[in-house]
Amino acid sequence: MIRLALCAACALLLSSSLTQAEKPNILFIAIDDQNDWIGCLDGHPQVQTPHIDGLAARGTLFANAHCQAPLCNSSRTSLLTGLRPSTTGIHGLAPWFRDVEPLSDLVTLPQYLHQHGYTTYSTGKIFHGGYGRRPKKDNEFDHLGPAASVGAKPKKKLVETPNPHPLVDWGTFPHKDEDKGDFKVASWAVDTLEAKPQEPFFLSVGFFLPHVPCYATQKWFDLYPEDEVQLPPFVAADRDDTPRFSWYMHWKLPEPRQKFLVESGEWRNLVRSYMACTSFVDAQVGRVLAALQEQGYADNTIVVVWSDHGWHLGEKGITGKNSLWDRSTRVPLIFAGPGVAIQGKCTQPVELLDIYPTLIDLCGLPANTNLEGHSLTPQLQNAATQRDHPAITTHNQGNHAVRTERWRYIRYADGSEELYDMQSDPQEINNLAGNTTLADVKNELAVWLPKVDVPSAPGSAHRILSYDGETAVWEGEVIGKDDPIPEL
Repeated sequence: MIRLALCAACALLLSSSLTQAEKPNILFIAIDDQNDWIGCLDGHPQVQTPHIDGLAARGTLFANAHCQAPLCNSSRTSLLTGLRPSTTGIHGLAPWFRDVEPLSDLVTLPQYLHQHGYTTYSTGKIFHGGYGRRPKKDNEFDHLGPAASVGAKPKKKLVETPNPHPLVDWGTFPHKDEDKGDFKVASWAVDTLEAKPQEPFFLSVGFFLPHVPCYATQKWFDLYPEDEVQLPPFVAADRDDTPRFSWYMHWKLPEPRQKFLVESGEWRNLVRSYMACTSFVDAQVGRVLAALQEQGYADNTIVVVWSDHGWHLGEKGITGKNSLWDRSTRVPLIFAGPGVAIQGKCTQPVELLDIYPTLIDLCGLPANTNLEGHSLTPQLQNAATQRDHPAITTHNQGNHAVRTERWRYIRYADGSEELYDMQSDPQEINNLAGNTTLADVKNELAVWLPKVDVPSAPGSAHRILSYDGETAVWEGEVIGKDDPIPEL
């Protein structure tokens, strides 16, 4: 693999088209595991997210945005380095990309901005795991606030799940919003704005919820009365026409199957908990946006809100991520501020990979030619401007999805396929891959499959699937061709 890095010394020699005083600030807000259950995305008819919806109204909403990987570390690494998982080999929850020799000196988005005069601040979960597997002091940001955390927890798990992972839990118990990790993250961001950060600034704020455990205080549960909560659409035979290999994407996980949710009576509770956490995070986003306005930065600050991937709540028989369907890949993506049209709504597919080059454009900085995404500035000026690129999602080597405005095409490492007409079948119920009249459609979509598709990087672990043409291996264990699909 060639070294995929921008020489820092060379970057510093490049000149900007804007003076230091003219460069806009950036407020960069990440939400973990947030699917399209956001009011302005119409993902769930009951969800209440007034602050995010308000931001979308004063900016441009990308209603068909998709992650590059349905997993935290691989998705965030892709977004922040500007490279696809199929290019870097970062497919699992480990390793930290700086520990991989060919990737160790990649220039991330915050580093690139720093090289061009930005003071960078960060709190919560931006890279995987808060500060995760990287040192608490590093060269990614100039200033670090509180790391991501759950905050207040019950004395014991509220739900006994089949695989008793401590994070896989949901519900409410007596505690205060102020005791939650995300509240503290928002407070640090508010305090940073009140302290007048050095401009131009890049302030990244990463919220942990609605990632499990989905704990929220009672006030947020009260927004969704239990007997009124609507469950997501579910078809019992939905997986009958999907390849067996599709199950290998999430062969054995801590997150339970839909079967457990039904049998335990926990399905509605999980849905309610997820929406309660979503509304709580929306309120924290609102606190930060209010501080931005109150401190006089709103007119000269680009605000970006995004999520690293979606989340299933029973659809396709699973909970969690780790799939190549829309529920796992579609995410909120909103831009607002200078250079962005208000009340814009783009329905064409875009990628989280596009954020890095877009911010470079909006800030008037020299192009970083190593990036694999495409700037969204044409759509930020006019949402109807045509894009020539679909959205591509990868989950481990050889497994890719191509999303256009009409179609979703999935090809797995063993060559099996899925094809969905997203206009007539938005829930992806009817797999059309075997329809011979659509062979040309599949061929046209297959052209977009990544040409570079490297194996998992050294040290890869957790949610890693490999396939050598004969044998599939999930997290180090061989999957037998006749092994029953795990039910829980």
